Amino acid sequence: MYNNKKILCVIPARGDSKGLPDKNIKKLLGKPLIVYSIEQALNSKYIDRVIVSTDDKKIADISRKYGAEVPFVRPKKLATDDANGVDVVLHAISWMEKNIETFDIVILLQPTSPLRTTEDINNSIKLLFLKRAQTIVSICETEHHPYWSNTLPKNGNMKNFIRKEIINKNRQQLPTFYRLNGAIYIAYCNYLKNLKGFISKRTYAYIMSQERSVDIDDYIDFEIAKILLKKREIKCIKMLELYHD
Repeated sequence: MYNNKKILCVIPARGDSKGLPDKNIKKLLGKPLIVYSIEQALNSKYIDRVIVSTDDKKIADISRKYGAEVPFVRPKKLATDDANGVDVVLHAISWMEKNIETFDIVILLQPTSPLRTTEDINNSIKLLFLKRAQTIVSICETEHHPYWSNTLPKNGNMKNFIRKEIINKNRQQLPTFYRLNGAIYIAYCNYLKNLKGFISKRTYAYIMSQERSVDIDDYIDFEIAKILLKKREIKCIKMLELYHD
């Protein structure tokens, strides 16, 4: 709870994954991927309940083992490739309201963002109140500036490929661009019910580093996340050694 508002965390994790089989429970440094998000949410002092929305028994069993609630089986129509993520969250809110309790705020944490931190979660919740926003969405700087990208004609000619905006300019002179990183989505429940989306004129950005913004979709993303998590572990060990010295 934060500022007398009850907060529900929903972690969506369907069983079928084509890009990386069993992605949500694939072991990353010895721990199922979904567990990173579960632990981050459980460690937040502001989140009241952490639930996993899944259609898969293996995911449900692992989620319960690590402390999350799995109060329902996600309907099949919400576990397809075409299912809308917002509908999954709205279903979870509705089910909890009808069967357990109501909440003021919902936070969506996708299990494919293992490098976000509990501090990110807490700070984004605080930002919701600081900005008097209705929704918060996490973003990061783009890895490749969009001005260096363009479409191509069928013959592949690059005559107009370089945009006028970047002629005789170096990277530092270009405006900063951001992208959605998929790590954190927060909304007031009633606002989300009406909006049926997370982005509106009352949405503010929570900016994260590129390093914490890896969104695992395939094997390459998985290996990048592994490298960055190992780097983080080494850094933590060194800090502990310095502390004990």
